Amino acid sequence: MSDSQKKVGKKKDKKSYPESDSVKIDLENDSSMNMDVEDDEVHSVEVDDTNDSDDNKSGVKRQRKERSIVWQYFTKLKKKAVGGKVPSKCNKCNHIIIYDSKQGTGNISKHIKSCYGSSFKDVGQMILNSDMKLKSSTFSQSMFREMLVAAIVMHELPLSFVDYKGFRDLFKYLQPDVNIISRNTVKSDLLKMYKREKEKVKEMLMESPGRLCLTSDLWTSIATDGYLAITVHFMDKQWVLQKRVLSFSFMPPPHTGVALCEKVFSILVEWGIENKIFSMTLDNASSNDTFIGLLREQLNKKLPLVSRGNFFHLRCCAHILNLIVQDGLKQIDECIYKVRESIKYVKGSQQRKEKFIECVQLLSLKRKKGLRQDVVTRWNSTFLMLDGALFYRRAFCHLELSDSNYKHCPNALEWEKIGKMCSFLGVFYDITNVFSGSKYPTANLYYPHVFMAYLTLKEGMGSEDEYMRKMADLMMTKFQKYWSDFSLTLAIAVVLDPRYKLHFIEWSYSQVYGRDSKEYEYVDEVLHSTFHEYVELNMDGGSSTTSNVASTSEASKGVEDTVDDDSTSVFGVRARLKDFDQFQSKDFLANKKSELQLYLDESRVDRNSNLDVLTFWKANEFRYPTLARMARDFLTIPVSTVASESTFSASGRVLNEHRSSLGKDTVEALICTKDWLYGDYCSNEVNLDELTEDIMSLDISGESNASNSMNNSKV
Repeated sequence: MSDSQKKVGKKKDKKSYPESDSVKIDLENDSSMNMDVEDDEVHSVEVDDTNDSDDNKSGVKRQRKERSIVWQYFTKLKKKAVGGKVPSKCNKCNHIIIYDSKQGTGNISKHIKSCYGSSFKDVGQMILNSDMKLKSSTFSQSMFREMLVAAIVMHELPLSFVDYKGFRDLFKYLQPDVNIISRNTVKSDLLKMYKREKEKVKEMLMESPGRLCLTSDLWTSIATDGYLAITVHFMDKQWVLQKRVLSFSFMPPPHTGVALCEKVFSILVEWGIENKIFSMTLDNASSNDTFIGLLREQLNKKLPLVSRGNFFHLRCCAHILNLIVQDGLKQIDECIYKVRESIKYVKGSQQRKEKFIECVQLLSLKRKKGLRQDVVTRWNSTFLMLDGALFYRRAFCHLELSDSNYKHCPNALEWEKIGKMCSFLGVFYDITNVFSGSKYPTANLYYPHVFMAYLTLKEGMGSEDEYMRKMADLMMTKFQKYWSDFSLTLAIAVVLDPRYKLHFIEWSYSQVYGRDSKEYEYVDEVLHSTFHEYVELNMDGGSSTTSNVASTSEASKGVEDTVDDDSTSVFGVRARLKDFDQFQSKDFLANKKSELQLYLDESRVDRNSNLDVLTFWKANEFRYPTLARMARDFLTIPVSTVASESTFSASGRVLNEHRSSLGKDTVEALICTKDWLYGDYCSNEVNLDELTEDIMSLDISGESNASNSMNNSKV
């Protein structure tokens, strides 16, 4: 063999690595690799033990920089095998994979996808999902900006949050390549997110099969700027009651009926829903009467409202109930004053709190009842204050004997008045909780509660106690003033509840007006006329129904043409068949019942059954298609403006004394986007228990020890 052939053979031997010339290297036994591998699963690699003479040359090659993204998630171990094979460890699960430079990083990429998972596309869901894997296969600057803005919206952070040095350092530590944006960029991204989510809500409203109900209220910020909140309520295709903040826009003065009408109508046109409105619930502001009249007239010009707008305006039942009860509470102002001052006295110092709780323990009273001072503007908190004070009346009387400085303890007669008042107002407290609930129940649940309030007032008017009669008389006068404004709408809503139907209206109206009154007949007449209006709307608006009727008429015409062609008899077969058709139609129409009549004739569902009225109508939607459409609209009606007022809780935190100069469009984007992305997850409802301190939750031993330790430290 020549020298040249020997040299060629040597070169071939370098490129091929036969199994006989290989040895196994155990990663676990190699001390240089234990630092990285630790106790993880050990893999073995076959490596050639031959030495390349070219490596000993004086010219050292410069190592090429790794540019693949996989090395952000994998680390090459220090021990390098021969033939370009390198053990590499996953930074998350410490799994070891052999990287072969000849085959590429495909196997490593597959492991990264299975280990780290893919990123969420819905930024709102990404933040809410606590089990998500925050890392994705690649860092996305756009997703980082999206999540950053969503976090600011969700937690009501200031836009300058991105300028905080501590958070900038944190972001840089987590991702050195991150490009941290400024507050102006955050504002721009926020407005883009607002517009994108607005289109989604608009599409949802357009796809809603029923009409839309609105609530609205005005709010004044700390900077004395007026804002108009509009909330839309609707039923989706699955018969689930939905609520969205439609607008939170700047409303400059004057807040007259004309100005409000122009503002609200422009918002409805902007959203493209001016032809889908069913009702609007407002508070008792004097300007609302003018406003609702003008808006009703404006909407009727575009497309007539149901029943020409007889159900369009509904006064806030929670506000009406508050006015009714406030008139009644005036009769016991002295008692309320003494209870309020008693609680103020107990809360005045730590020593008084401890002394009062000692009285409670001495009399073996339970501390779980709770005792709080009321919020003057919330009558239901006044009821809770009186109810708690009544439970601890013996403790207050004992405190009066043991503490000469305590001067406001009610006497025995006043305690008796408070007891009767709590029994009387308990019904109204339960009704207020229903009206002001955060879940916004369907409209059929309200009428029975309102009627129970009427019966309670009627019983109070016949009380033996003069102060109870005076209080009930005042409350009944206010009740009857507003009864006619909402009784008709709520009555039709309760008829659509299969547990009540018309039987409950007939019974309740006989209690209110007497058996021979015409009010029940009026409700029955309006119910049937409204149903027939929905029948006509279905006939006019149902394209499928129209096409079916057209095809049926064409088929019948073809039959008649056939009869005409064949009927050469002098007796006129066609004329006689027409007589038969008319006879059949009269007979059929005489015996046919409408959907409403069929529904009313069926036996009622047990009143005590746990029936979900929306589930009932969803199941019977094809059985009563027209009546179900009517039920969808009436059951959506909100009877209070709590939905709009709860928005003010969030707006008060967004526009506080530390940041009151936000732009009007930015404020609206923050409030609306939070509602659209997170909804009830971030509830704005204010709990009465959070407004004031519960005296009975005081831990005497803990606080006494704390105070003693402070005194000892001072000594």
